[in-house]
Amino acid sequence: MTDIRFGPLGPLPWIDLILIVWVSLTVLSAAYVAWDAFRNNPELTVMKWGWLLVTLYTGPVGMALYVMSCKEPLKGAHETFVQPLWKQGLGSVIHCAAGDATGIIVAAAVTGLIGLPMGVDLVIEYVAGFSFGLFIFQALFMKDMMGGSYRAALRRTVLPEWLSMNFMMAGMFPAMVVLMMGRDMRAMVPTELTFWGAMSAAVMVGLIVSYPVNVWMVQKGLKHGMGTQRALGHGGHSMAAEAARWKPADGARTAVAGAGR
Repeated sequence: MTDIRFGPLGPLPWIDLILIVWVSLTVLSAAYVAWDAFRNNPELTVMKWGWLLVTLYTGPVGMALYVMSCKEPLKGAHETFVQPLWKQGLGSVIHCAAGDATGIIVAAAVTGLIGLPMGVDLVIEYVAGFSFGLFIFQALFMKDMMGGSYRAALRRTVLPEWLSMNFMMAGMFPAMVVLMMGRDMRAMVPTELTFWGAMSAAVMVGLIVSYPVNVWMVQKGLKHGMGTQRALGHGGHSMAAEAARWKPADGARTAVAGAGR
């Protein structure tokens, strides 16, 4: 406990002070990503929302990843900038986290307010995360890129989403259990800062755990990475055209410029 007070709040524990700083940095980071992505960056619209959501969950970490892997460094350079496989894989995992983590966090907040047991929480959060990720962020937002059919998009994305979701959960769930069931039980209460701090940390662990499988799926053509509206427009081209973005190069599969998710 410290002697620091904020208005009627206080004295505040150290963890609360740290989280107040973290939330402040998160707001600034999300504001920057939103401004740059929607005003300046020619990435696909779904990825603009993906980066914004993930930055809201991971604060300065999300902003740093955005700048390193997706922010256009020079006018007209986005296609080339996002070409490396590590960036394509990161785009894939950001898209996954934006959908899955959103469903998980919303479900965790609702079940936390209701006061359901942790075991029941996790089941509901898994279903919510998978459903939101598959039916909204995958099938709905990707249907134009897959010929305009929601049913076809659903069929083509269910397996990669299932794989990606399970790895995301493999990182998030243990982190949530450890952080929420520790010494500070306020982490179980959605009205407390510690709850949102635990969610933020869990999403970051989920990103780390699910990154390798997303790189692999992008490399194998099972998922998309990051793309550019100048190259892909707003979707509507065929999966055959999407498959053409991969070509053998020096014995390895290399993403060509303009690969999009």
